[in-house]
Amino acid sequence: MKIIEENIFVNVGSFGDSKQFHEILNQIRVAISCVTWSSTNEFIIRPERRGNGVVPIKENFIRHLVDNNWRSEVRMSMAEGMNPGKIDLVRATDFGKFAVEWETGNISSSHRAMNKIAVGIIQGALIGGILVLPVRNLSQYLTDRIGNYEEFTPYLPLYKNLIIRSGVIGIIAIEHDKESMDSQLIPKGKDGNAKKDDL
Repeated sequence: MKIIEENIFVNVGSFGDSKQFHEILNQIRVAISCVTWSSTNEFIIRPERRGNGVVPIKENFIRHLVDNNWRSEVRMSMAEGMNPGKIDLVRATDFGKFAVEWETGNISSSHRAMNKIAVGIIQGALIGGILVLPVRNLSQYLTDRIGNYEEFTPYLPLYKNLIIRSGVIGIIAIEHDKESMDSQLIPKGKDGNAKKDDL
């Protein structure tokens, strides 16, 4: 898998300039490069419209970060009355916890993921977070209505105008390396009810 764009659109306070944040970014970049299909070192997708599943795509990404001291499937404590669900990955830093969400749902799911990150920062549960999204050129071959970068970007002004003391929020847009009709379709399925830790 390759990165098309890194968009850090909220950067308040000293965390964004810290060594730990740059380490986090590098770990995420490497983890994305570990996402492969039909190859040991590339992501080759069968270009069949809406033909490929999404859940198996992020398995190597999660595995790489867990091997580098991230926690997966973490449930975050939020304001009363809110049940935001789990966060894909969380890493502790000296500044606070940092979250990563890998999008496997529709655009509403993308907004929920970003809202979890934003509210987490506002409430002090997180110091930052990144949402990993496919670009439209990839999402067209995935499950119907999967959220994509181009569809989400018009809403960025909402998050850019958050009033926070410290925090970093960004999106990383990803795309397949190659297309081939010889590549197998990625299986479709649903997330399981994995055991979740508390944040």
